[in-house]
Amino acid sequence: MKIDRIEQIHDLLKKNRSISLNDLCDTFGVSKNTIRRDVAELEKNGIIRKVYGGIVLNEDESGAPEPFAYREGRNVDAKKLVAQLAAEQVQDGDVIYIDSGTTTMHMIPYLIKKRYLTIVTASVHVINAAGSFPGLNIISTGGTLYMPSNAFVGPSVLAALQNYNLSKVFLASTGISIAHGATNASPLECEIKRSLAQKNAESYLLVDSTKFNKASLMTYCQLSDLNALITEKEPDKEYVDYFEKHNVRLILP
Repeated sequence: MKIDRIEQIHDLLKKNRSISLNDLCDTFGVSKNTIRRDVAELEKNGIIRKVYGGIVLNEDESGAPEPFAYREGRNVDAKKLVAQLAAEQVQDGDVIYIDSGTTTMHMIPYLIKKRYLTIVTASVHVINAAGSFPGLNIISTGGTLYMPSNAFVGPSVLAALQNYNLSKVFLASTGISIAHGATNASPLECEIKRSLAQKNAESYLLVDSTKFNKASLMTYCQLSDLNALITEKEPDKEYVDYFEKHNVRLILP
């Protein structure tokens, strides 16, 4: 699949910093024309630079968020399961915030039977998904559209969040670790997530198992600040022990 191959090329570059087109053809068993199309896609998104005979990782991209389309197609089944578990924590009459992310966006279909539910969000994907279900009450924060995450950011988002008494907050992260907590690659989004984690509301972090032991550019909260973490399979013992020590609920299938 093209998106998977592009992601794998990106991962190889993170490890090796550079790679030749011939090596890419051999690695993936595809033609040079196919690789050139993949390279054009990566170059368009500012992830790589072309050099003679190959490509190198764009150093300016080292801390930048991956394009949403790449992340969206990864581990979809696990993300949907995590989203379903998250939706089970929602009660009739709740006022919840659904964060922008490729896991949180899958919550909407599992919420349609809730009554008197209000969803506040800055995620364009959440807004679009909820549009198919007229029974859901959706409040958009507005703001400046940030294309890498297809979500609104900026001071107006933070101002809007001050107006709402949220009962539950469902957060996303690009990587978590005990040392660095919940992290995100975008400073603009990180500011919003930090504000949400500090709200007087139950905080749930939704992450599939591939997000463990990874850290992005900025930390927006420590794992001990959360009320619960939701994932699709039991993490390593050090995480289980950490959550138990800090009274963080670990929600599993």
